[in-house]
This record gives sequence, structure tokens and C-alpha cells, in this order.
Amino acid sequence: MTTMTFDAVSERRAGPAWHARWQRSWPAYEAWFIGRGGDAGPDQGACRAAMLRHMPELVATYDQLVAVSGGSDRAARFLATWCPPTYLGGCSLAALADETGVRLVRNYDLSPKLNEGLLLRSEWVRPVMGMVEFLWGLSDGINDAGLAVALAYGGRSETAKGFGITTILRYVLETCETVSEAIAVLKRVPSHMAYNIVLADRAGDSASVEVLPGGGANVMPHAVATNHQRAGRPDRPDFTRTFERHAHLLRLDIKAAELHEGFARAPLYQDRFAEGFGTLFTAEYDPEAGTMRLIWPHEQWQQSLDGFETGTRVIDFGTDTRLPAPPGQPAVLSSDGPDWARAALVDWCEVGRDYAAGNGRSVEYYMSKTAQRPPACGAVAGDL
Repeated sequence: MTTMTFDAVSERRAGPAWHARWQRSWPAYEAWFIGRGGDAGPDQGACRAAMLRHMPELVATYDQLVAVSGGSDRAARFLATWCPPTYLGGCSLAALADETGVRLVRNYDLSPKLNEGLLLRSEWVRPVMGMVEFLWGLSDGINDAGLAVALAYGGRSETAKGFGITTILRYVLETCETVSEAIAVLKRVPSHMAYNIVLADRAGDSASVEVLPGGGANVMPHAVATNHQRAGRPDRPDFTRTFERHAHLLRLDIKAAELHEGFARAPLYQDRFAEGFGTLFTAEYDPEAGTMRLIWPHEQWQQSLDGFETGTRVIDFGTDTRLPAPPGQPAVLSSDGPDWARAALVDWCEVGRDYAAGNGRSVEYYMSKTAQRPPACGAVAGDL
């Protein structure tokens, strides 16, 4: 049975709730950071200086998080995400506006072992709620102005000087109100890797943006994205099926209010959980209402910036038959979270070679073979 725990937490400023999450997750993240060579990255002073130069409105929040975390040098560098270790994932994104409304929808595809499962509502600079990565960054989210955003890995593992994309998305939602303002930020603030970003706002504007390693961004003609960019060949396209999913998104003939239904079926919905590539959740954002839904085949969780529901839900992927999902009931179970300490040591080059040869094995198989050294090719846990 494959299960994953999702937590919804609300805290206006980083305090006891965020600190509790930090204490629970930091030991594993610290092992990941060390295993991925993070200690060889920029020092704490350089990290804070980069944030002050590129994202000054976020510095006070960053300083507070560092203080709440305990203030260690390694924690400060981890939280800054300036020139961080590589981290990747697979996703499908689309935004649409018509007479039925405005929607941004994303499928998040990865191993259940490698996602935090945390939905956080905060008011660090302004009201924001979204799915957290790296304890304060965002993979997707929405703010009180009705701006919604989501990311997908851009398909290339090359790196350059820049910030982790989840911190950039946090910055976008903390400081921007419209798609045009967000695009200006994405063009100005450098990312350390290639990512695809889809945006939508309350006025019905939408965009897909290719963010390039080291800085720069290209606005694409359609507000859809998967795991490749216009230039360069993506990593393992046959495994991720990125071109197939992108073509399917372009062909979708569906109303905005029903856009999430298109994400519940193949080729967008992925059920290869044992291979590290399953759809962990579908997130639907409604910029006009300031709401979002987490959607699974048998359950959904409606959330609002003005009426946020804290709690925990445990999703069982092992019994997935993809029938229509009635609203579910909260569960009260715990999870130890992703085992980043072991996953950081997996030889993900071997994983890629096996999948390319049609010899895919379970995540547990590769976990059992971990050696006490980081892999040589620079890939990272979760790069499927």
C-alpha cells in the first residue's frame, strides 16, 4: 500500500507551527544538503547579500525564519537557496479563462517519498497559501490579489548562479498582484536551473514562462507546460512522456471550470508510484474566488484564503481505481516524511539507465543499494 500524509497549517508569522515543522524535517533535509554538496556552496553572507540584491522585500522574512530555525550557518544557507544543490521533478500545468471563470491546474508527479505534503497559509508579507517545498518555498500557490502560480521542471539538469525556483515563486506571490508583474520578476531574478512556470490572475490573464538557468525568461504562446523547453533536449523524455503530455494539453477542449477533469486521466495523470513518477495531487486554483482544491481520485480538500481549514489527510494511492471523487473525511495519522538522507545517496544515473533500457525497478530497490557517497553525475533524489 502506498500512502502519503498531507498537512494543512495556518500561521500568520513564522512561529511555533513553523518551528515544529522545521524540527521534524530539518534532520533529513540537512542530510540531503550535505549529501548533495551544499556545504561547498556560497557562505551565509553571500547568500543573504544575494537575497538583499534580488529579493529585498523577502529579507525580513528570511531573517525571521533563520532565527526561528536556530540560526545555524548551514540552516541559513539552506533557507536562502542561493546556488543550491539540484532538485527536479515532473509536472503538468495549464491555465484557462473563459465565461465559466479562471483556473490554474497542476498535477504534481513524483515519488510519495519525496514530497513534503504541506499546504501552508501565511501572512509573511501578504496572505499566501500554497504547497510548500524546502520548508518555505512554493511549488504552487495563490495570494490575496488572486495571482496563482505553479512550476514544472524544465527538463535539463544544467545549473548556473541563481536561486532555487521554489523561493522565487514564494517571492512572486509575496510581492506581485498580476501576471505581468510576475513575468517581470521571473525575468529579473535568476534561477539556478531551468523551470517552466504557469501563471493566472483575477483579471483572467495567464501565461507560461520558460525560466532559464542563471537568469532570463521566455514567455510562451500557450499557458501550458510540462517538462521540456523550446531549446535543448530534455532528460528522459520517453520516461516522463513530457511531449505526449504537452501535446495533450494543447488539444484539450474543455471549459475553465472543468479543467481539473482533464488532469484526472492519462496521459496527464500518472500512476507509476513504484517507479517514482505518480501524480501525488492535482491542485486547482481559482483566482477570482481566492480558493484552491487539492484533488485525488477518491477525495478532495477545498481551501480558501478567508476560510482556511487546518488538518491532516492521508491519501492511499495503492487502492486507486480513478473513479469520481466524493469529498472525503480527514484522517488523523502521522508520517515520518520523505527519507531524504537515503534518497540523496541513490545513484539516480543508474535509475535513468535502467528506465531507458526498460528495466525499471521500485524506489525501494535503489534505496537498498545506497552507498555512503553522493552519486557522481550530479543528479538528485526526485529527478524523475
